[in-house]
This record gives sequence, C-alpha cells and structure tokens, in this order.
Amino acid sequence: MSFTVVIPARLASSRLPNKPLADIAGLPMVIRVAQRASQSSAQRVVVATDSTEVMKVCQHFAVESVLTRVDHASGSDRLAEACHLLEVSDDALIVNVQGDEPLIDPLLIDAVASELAQRTNCAMSTAAHVITDLPDLLNPNVVKVVLDMHQTALYFSRAPIPSCRDMSGQAWWESGELPAPLRHVGIYGYRASFVKLFPKLQHSPLERLESLEQLRVLWHGYKIAVHTTHFSPGLSVDTEEDLLKVRQMFAVG
Repeated sequence: MSFTVVIPARLASSRLPNKPLADIAGLPMVIRVAQRASQSSAQRVVVATDSTEVMKVCQHFAVESVLTRVDHASGSDRLAEACHLLEVSDDALIVNVQGDEPLIDPLLIDAVASELAQRTNCAMSTAAHVITDLPDLLNPNVVKVVLDMHQTALYFSRAPIPSCRDMSGQAWWESGELPAPLRHVGIYGYRASFVKLFPKLQHSPLERLESLEQLRVLWHGYKIAVHTTHFSPGLSVDTEEDLLKVRQMFAVG
C-alpha cells in the first residue's frame, strides 16, 4: 500500500494566531505533526501552506512543502490544490492529517489509509472511537457518526446519535447489546481523483445545517469507510489552553 500524507497548515487562526509555528518543546507545531506522520508507512509527507514563513521553517527541517493560495475556504480546497501541485495520479491515496495534531498516532494514519485501500467502493475513509461519557454524547462540539453493517458512514451529526428511545440519558451501550455511539475523529483518507472533485461538488443543505463538510460527500451519494479505533485520539491544539497541555505532555514524555 502506497500513500501520501498531506498536512494543511494555514497560518491565520482566529483562536490561536500563527498556530503552525507555535513552539512545542523546541520545535514548531507543524514540524511536530510532520515528524509524527513520518513515523507512519507513508511514502511521502507534505505540508500544504499559504505562508512563505511556514515553507521556510519546513525547508529548515527538511520537510517537503508546497505553497497554496491564501483564499481557500476550507482545508479540503487547500488539499485539492496541493494534489494538483504535487501532480499525484488520480488513483493515488492521500491521507489528510490536520496541522494541529502534534500527538497524532502514526498507526491511526496507517489504519485510515489501509481502510480506503481495501474499500474500493468508497471515495473516502476516516476514523471513529467509542464514546464512553454521556457529556461527550450530548456535546455539540463532539461530532458523532453512525455506521452501517459494513462500517460505512450513514450520517455525521453534532446531535446525540444514535438515540435510544427506551433508555434516554443512560449509557445503554455499556450492556453491549446495542451499538455504541461513536465519536468522529478528524482524519481523512481520499482517492486523489475525489480530492480534485470534491471542491466542485455543490454544497449541501445538511452540510450548512450541521456545519460538517463531510455531509457533502454523503449528500452526493459517495461512501465513506470508517475505521473504529479502541484508542482516543491525541489532543488537538485549538486554543492557548490546548497548547499549554500539549507542551506539558512533551515536557513529561
């Protein structure tokens, strides 16, 4: 199995300015992410950025990078441009690792790539893990996914799905008799042909309603394979508080 990891790294961030360059134990965060990705089985790891400053940092640490436009509406649009710049073939496998995931598990990257390689009827792959706490199930910032019998996504939502009619408010999944709720993990595998197509697809009403880009994929009839992991993903860095926690983890470990 051959695949490329692309790491979108936008310099501007409303909650954490210059986030890709934030120092984590002596290295910029984008470099930490690239180093973790390099521990996977990927044949190539590339940072896709809108900043010459980030590119210079990547060059200093011998990390491949490409310069993309600054006006992309989403990371998917940046990923599509990166695929064109890298001239990847349509049948190539691409794994999108977020640029704020310095603790990403390399084995999870491999699993998402492998899931897509095996599921030839799917345009994309992603990951999920079992929710164990009721507050997470009820939290709209925790995205949930429901799967079919083939481990293909039926729907993503910020609402608590699935919902158990007869055991409202209880951890019904502890019995093991009913499907456990799953938290979506924001890592994606793509066939390069679909990466290039995705920005051209019409936005869907469900996507706008839930503010979840992956619903555009399902709306247009494409399938998303889901790898269920037993491990919670590493902390992503969205705020200054998250950054302090990650710094402490690197200091200890």
